[in-house]
Amino acid sequence: MNVTLSEVSPRDGLQPIKQFVPTETKIALVRALHAAGIRRMEVGSFVSPKAIPQMADTGEVLQAAKQLDGLECTVLVPNRRGFDAAIAAGADRLGLFMSLTEGHNQANLNRSRQASFDDLSSIVRDAPPGQKIRFNLSCTFHCPFEGVVDEAEALSWVERVAALNPEMEISLCDTTGNAAPDQVRRLMRQAIEHFGNRFAYHGHDTYGLGLANMAAAWEAGCRVFDAGSGGIGGCPYAPGATGNTAMEDAVWMFHRMGVETGVNWQRLLEAADLAAGIAGAMPGGRVRGVPGARAAA
Repeated sequence: MNVTLSEVSPRDGLQPIKQFVPTETKIALVRALHAAGIRRMEVGSFVSPKAIPQMADTGEVLQAAKQLDGLECTVLVPNRRGFDAAIAAGADRLGLFMSLTEGHNQANLNRSRQASFDDLSSIVRDAPPGQKIRFNLSCTFHCPFEGVVDEAEALSWVERVAALNPEMEISLCDTTGNAAPDQVRRLMRQAIEHFGNRFAYHGHDTYGLGLANMAAAWEAGCRVFDAGSGGIGGCPYAPGATGNTAMEDAVWMFHRMGVETGVNWQRLLEAADLAAGIAGAMPGGRVRGVPGARAAA
């Protein structure tokens, strides 16, 4: 059995840090993660530098990442301007995103869900043939402004997104880390049953359920997962949300389950330590603090 792990600390992990992280530090993190065997990575986002100054150097980080053998580089794209920049820069995969709930979409993107969906739909239609795309649905399970998301409403939006492109990957995102494993299992299973096995799962560990929710998505048939080395991250528009489910925790869990990740354990710990040590980062995760885990071959 194999799993595809997508590393998100270079973007989702660094984005909430207020002080600018030097470009050299970001590139060093990308290289360390690649050396650990990570072959899919979210390296930045083409957003307004006024809105998110931390991502102003995404173009430079992407060009360095593209020099690494076998690395698929994803950049987040919220609108047409970001799409044009990502295509021009040669991103391997476009990470489109919007929130499933109205409240979070207004807070995060300052526009309605429908406006975001209309804009992103046109981007999907206009993408060059063969361009890899992932459509991220934030707050699929819980919203900081509206509470637990109705599962029927969530599936109705998944259906709308799935109809845009039969090949497009779709990520169900637990942005606040407040999903429950049974909820994740049900929704992921229904999504796969109705719209095919092309779903990814993105989760945070705010309530200590990051790995449990990841395992629930795996049991439902999902085989693509986001995680962030060092457990760093958070969402500025999801008050109280902590970092991503730690990549090192996810790799440890999948290895114990007999699932092949392709990751070198000791080098991953080195990369996770680097991520956790970045000034301003808020690290999380468990296994980095377990002596037995650190000593494992």
